[in-house]
Amino acid sequence: MRDLDKALAEISEIRSQLARDTEFRGYGPMTLAATGCLALLAAIFQAMWLANPTDDISAYLGLWIVTAALSIVVVGVEVLVRARRVHSGFAGEMIQAAVEQFLPAAMAGAMLTAVLVRFVPASLGLLPGLWQVVFSLGVFASCRFLPRAMFAVGIWYLGTGLFCLAFASGEQALSPWAMGIPFGVGQLLVAAVLFHNRRGTDETA
Repeated sequence: MRDLDKALAEISEIRSQLARDTEFRGYGPMTLAATGCLALLAAIFQAMWLANPTDDISAYLGLWIVTAALSIVVVGVEVLVRARRVHSGFAGEMIQAAVEQFLPAAMAGAMLTAVLVRFVPASLGLLPGLWQVVFSLGVFASCRFLPRAMFAVGIWYLGTGLFCLAFASGEQALSPWAMGIPFGVGQLLVAAVLFHNRRGTDETA
């Protein structure tokens, strides 16, 4: 019985290692593009109905947290469906590997937000830049099993995040475009990379 358990554990480890060394194709370009459009729509909504976010920080946080949650749900549903179709018997391991790569950054972003809201409310203007920097770390961590060009997307988010931290201040700190442009363009870049990579793979096949 111990030999059987050991063999099963070794097989599971081999499958996990193969999943980590295989390019993940569970992300669909159209869905990622849709999340970019969603970010732009959220920015337009903020510009029209939340003129002074510093006076209603709860509404600001609610808008962007809901936007992020919707994006996660949309992408997550497609990942589950698409990974099962593309990766077949390795879908579970591939999805787990994808989550493991991005989850630390997502958790760090959530905890960072909670800490600033609870203990340093005067620094909430830093949130857009910090969110983008944290997101870039998630992208960089995921690059090992995504197309190589995805590294440029990480550079985009890191650059926009640092720009917001350096130059966004006062009323401009929580400008709708400090979130809409970086995440809108960034997710469209992700979609473009995935689309180009898929087309290249299809042509090679």
